[in-house]
Amino acid sequence: MPYINIRVTDEQVTKEQKRQLIEGATQLVVDILDKNPKTTHVVIDEIPKENWGVSGRQYLGTKK
Repeated sequence: MPYINIRVTDEQVTKEQKRQLIEGATQLVVDILDKNPKTTHVVIDEIPKENWGVSGRQYLGTKK
């Protein structure tokens, strides 16, 4: 039973984007690992930007 955990910063990820991530990650383990999609679990954690760091510094994100 595959368990996939996707962590992203909480920067307005839409419901549709989350659906696509879940669908795509599931298909990836089906295609590469020959796993059953019915037993593949995907969890998306949205992490507040202030709780994320990169290169030894607190991540502040980039503005589009």
